[in-house]
Amino acid sequence: QPCWSEYLTTRIEQNMVVNCTCPISECRAQPTTAFICSIVSSEEIIAKYEKALLRGYVECCSNLTWCTNPQGCDQILLKDGLGYGAACSKCSWISCFNCNFPEAHYPASCSHMSHMTCAKCNHGFCWRCLKPWRPTHKDYYNCSAMVSKAAWQEKRFQDYNERCTFHHHAREFAMSLRNRVSSISEMPKIRALTFVLDACKVLEQARKVLAYSCVYSYYNQDTESMDIVEQQTESLELHTNAL
Repeated sequence: QPCWSEYLTTRIEQNMVVNCTCPISECRAQPTTAFICSIVSSEEIIAKYEKALLRGYVECCSNLTWCTNPQGCDQILLKDGLGYGAACSKCSWISCFNCNFPEAHYPASCSHMSHMTCAKCNHGFCWRCLKPWRPTHKDYYNCSAMVSKAAWQEKRFQDYNERCTFHHHAREFAMSLRNRVSSISEMPKIRALTFVLDACKVLEQARKVLAYSCVYSYYNQDTESMDIVEQQTESLELHTNAL
């Protein structure tokens, strides 16, 4: 039993307990949960084991995922089939089910969030694996023959990137403002500031949509539909600035 306890404890601490087998090389039997709990006496190690089981279960289920809030959240999200995003019931963060981007990015598509284009030669590639963007992009430009176009593409990218970055910073400001107002509203003899908190939440969401609208607009090549999108974006930005 001491040997088994040491073996299982080591596997658990190294996050290798899931699908672990008997230490005898010829034996492929896997220890059951009941067996592990009867051998390992440390409550802390058992807690790590249970977390490993839960993590493995979530990773195996296509309709489950962890909340991607960068500030940290241990909530599990269930895909309901109604859209790409899912709001966490614990922290209200909206995650994307279809890609590894840390938050829902409407109106930009998942491909927009992973497809990058070199401003110098127009080479399309995936930012995750750095491989050529295929089969969506099949044609690649010759840098020496496309100097003027490359310069225009670079300027266009910089413009959209600056707008996107501005809205992300403005969103962070709204979040910081909401946190400060929340701390003030908790003080005694201060009247309710619920309307200010609600305004900050709306401001955060608006800045988020505006930021990802920049990504959507950058990649959208349909001039006719883009006129409508730009008008709507301009209207939203005008009201957001006023708010």
